Amino acid sequence: MGSFDKGRLDRITDWMQGYVDARRFAGCATLVAQGGQEVFYADCGLRDLASGLPWQRDTMARIYSMTKPITSVALMMLVERGLVHLDTPVSAFIPGFADALCLVPGATDISQVEACAVPTLHHLLTHTSGLSYPFNPGVLPAAMHEQDLVFGPAHPSLADMCDQVAALPLSFRPGTRWEYSVGIDIIGRVIEVISGKSLEAFFIDEILGPLGMEQTRFTVRTGTGDRFAALYTPLAGNSFDLNAAEKGGETLRLSDGADGSAYHDTTMHSGGGGLVGTIDEYMKFTEMLRTGGKGLLSPHTLSFMMRNHLPGDIASMGPASFAEQPMEGMGFGLGGAVVLDPGRVRVPSSVGDFSWGGMASTFFWVDPVHELSVVFFTQLAPSSSYPARPQLKALIHGALT
Repeated sequence: MGSFDKGRLDRITDWMQGYVDARRFAGCATLVAQGGQEVFYADCGLRDLASGLPWQRDTMARIYSMTKPITSVALMMLVERGLVHLDTPVSAFIPGFADALCLVPGATDISQVEACAVPTLHHLLTHTSGLSYPFNPGVLPAAMHEQDLVFGPAHPSLADMCDQVAALPLSFRPGTRWEYSVGIDIIGRVIEVISGKSLEAFFIDEILGPLGMEQTRFTVRTGTGDRFAALYTPLAGNSFDLNAAEKGGETLRLSDGADGSAYHDTTMHSGGGGLVGTIDEYMKFTEMLRTGGKGLLSPHTLSFMMRNHLPGDIASMGPASFAEQPMEGMGFGLGGAVVLDPGRVRVPSSVGDFSWGGMASTFFWVDPVHELSVVFFTQLAPSSSYPARPQLKALIHGALT
């Protein structure tokens, strides 16, 4: 385990300020812990440009897809209890997925389908199920976009949304490709069916409560709304419409205000992207991953989750989708990506780094070699707008001695 050069760590502050000064991020924060001890924290900029309120350590942010590792942990808690196994077809819990169909190779229309196997829970967790996202390219994503199947905070119930997804064909035969998808949203519904609780109730009882994550919820908690950040985008249109990503003249156009956000009155519990919370609370979850479960999961189960579950790297499975991480030299575990070869990833890393990000450009990773947990928060969508994540990894590796 290397130690840190404090002067070099302080470069992170200048780097963040550069993003704020260039009007790329309204505000942001970075938190770094090594061996369970905080070694760096800094924030800069604003959480809301209109009000002029600063980005502070207790700022509440949308973590979007950084919800996925939490949902994956929740399912593995049920696996540890012998209530389910990963090769179970999802149709055992959501009958609409029975008699599965997938698009024929080269399909140009959603009606061009053939019979296929039902995806398993493992397929859903690893994004190899044949499901997709509306912002990906292709026939299925276009159909999802047309039907607004995005699991947003103001959408109908999780059960209803899963049934709508199940009514569409899969994009490919399960297990044959990797495509970033709503699979972990579907896992959220599976957790509800098995546990008999709402997804949020299960999270609170089994994960958020035990870890002391009292403000991390699907809805902005009463009394914390004045700390909720606004979401911005550099795009001219919808900040999630990556297929029509057109840069606007304003690099920080308001996408979701702090006051009028649907996150104040959420109707959807999205296990794939629905939580809001603070940087310190997410660090508690990240440290749980790094240290081996803290009583929630066996360290052996966590080690299993943070292994590569693909036959090779993500790139070898022919993805055409958006992803929160590089694909070459990067594998995928349960809920996050795993560095297989830092050279092929082309970002300073340790073999075994486990990480994921969110659409608002948030990011975390666990480094088992240097005993690091790192969390970065901001609110700028889409996360593909700027190379902040590889830059931050380079800054932190550059500070190790």
